[in-house]
Amino acid sequence: MKQAWVADITYAAIDECWLDLAVVMDLATRRIVGWSMNERIQAALVCDALKSAYWRSKPGPGLIMHTDRGSQYTSRSYRALIRA
Repeated sequence: MKQAWVADITYAAIDECWLDLAVVMDLATRRIVGWSMNERIQAALVCDALKSAYWRSKPGPGLIMHTDRGSQYTSRSYRALIRA
């Protein structure tokens, strides 16, 4: 059975500021397997969340990854990380 993850970005109020939160969820278990927070919504935010998910879950070959087509997910650095 192939493993599938989905990812998205939202924001959270922390004390007196807002932080962007990128999360990766495993569709089979509906668990958050990776996340990252930052003050800026850049490609590094989603790359860090994906790295977090990968190192926590160690998915096998054939992982299906679904995101929207936002600029962070279409960035060169994120696409290179997915290919790797």
